[in-house]
Amino acid sequence: MEFLNTFKVPFDYARDRETLICVAKTALRTKLKEEMADHLTEAVVGAVECIKPDDAPLDLHMVEVMHMRHKLDSDTQLIRGLVLDHGSRHPDMPKRVDNAYILSCNVSLEFEKTEVNSGFFYTNAEQREKLVSAERKVVDDKVDAIIALKRKLCSGENSDRGFIIINQKGIDPYSLDLLAKEGIMALRRAKKRNAERLQLCCGGFCINSIEELGEECLGYAGEVYEHTLGEDKYTFVEHVKHPKSCTVLIKGPNDHTIAQIKDALRDGLRAVKNAIEDEAVVPGAGAWEVACAHHLMTVGRNSVEGKAKLGVDAFAEALLGIPKILANNAGHDAQECVIALQEEHRNGNAAGLDLEAGEPCDPTLMGVYDNVNVKRQIINSGPTMACQMLLVDEVIRAGINMRRK
Repeated sequence: MEFLNTFKVPFDYARDRETLICVAKTALRTKLKEEMADHLTEAVVGAVECIKPDDAPLDLHMVEVMHMRHKLDSDTQLIRGLVLDHGSRHPDMPKRVDNAYILSCNVSLEFEKTEVNSGFFYTNAEQREKLVSAERKVVDDKVDAIIALKRKLCSGENSDRGFIIINQKGIDPYSLDLLAKEGIMALRRAKKRNAERLQLCCGGFCINSIEELGEECLGYAGEVYEHTLGEDKYTFVEHVKHPKSCTVLIKGPNDHTIAQIKDALRDGLRAVKNAIEDEAVVPGAGAWEVACAHHLMTVGRNSVEGKAKLGVDAFAEALLGIPKILANNAGHDAQECVIALQEEHRNGNAAGLDLEAGEPCDPTLMGVYDNVNVKRQIINSGPTMACQMLLVDEVIRAGINMRRK
């Protein structure tokens, strides 16, 4: 473990963005073709930069991953805002709004059933009409309050401003009609997680009653537009005030391509997150494994006596399995590649394997880096897994002996 600390390459996240790009590219190229991995690298690093707080742990849940079975995989992009998987529910509502106030609310704008068992008895039709009118008035008062706020803020010098409602509860057709006549774009039944991300992106806060309605509760977005794909609608909220949450929109011609990009994206985000938390990386391309094996065969072997030397040799040989696999996958002779790497390490050079040429190279110059905590996990979990497998063998062997008796 001490040898791992001497092999680390420290970096400063605030100033060394190029190292994060190399880390993301190394992780993505193991899953995707080179052109697609390079295209997705900027999206991964940009997403982490977008959501990284100044003095708090990094939360990858703030990166929403959406997918659309549409166009090509090269059209995958980072949206510094939100992409909602639904649109407005009225044909006359605007499909695009610029410089928009965003009202996030959890207020019912439709008739609701009572939460307790209650009844209303009437003797004639007039009494029933009064009941319906009273219920309608409760909803209309809420809608009128929203319309009044819109007229107040989007008039005079701000007449070019728009107004958007994103409600977690329902909006009935009559209320939608009133909002559409005022040029208000309204989305209903929004997911709670989208409402939470909306506050992080656009500012403001979500109101739970119409009494909280005011200018201070509103957010801002420079551009909100609706995109229709077949029968599905998507709403894009972009150019937001302070994007502390973002969306990676994955596109692809089929489900297999989308799933492949989604898995690679998850690995890339995790690799960048680990690098930021470790504040260091290690050279990749098998350089660390060969260096560790060389250290065990020279320094580690001489520090133990007896049968422990065989265990050190076995562990060193197991570490060399990584560069051997890299060489085999690249179509090179594994033994020749490992011998060449070992010679470089004897000369004091931390060399990795160039998969194209099949020769030793400097991973730091090629921008191939691995995570420190991944290597640390390998050191910790490898012996533990081996012990558990040997223990299983002992249990099976003991069971066989018991049956024979």
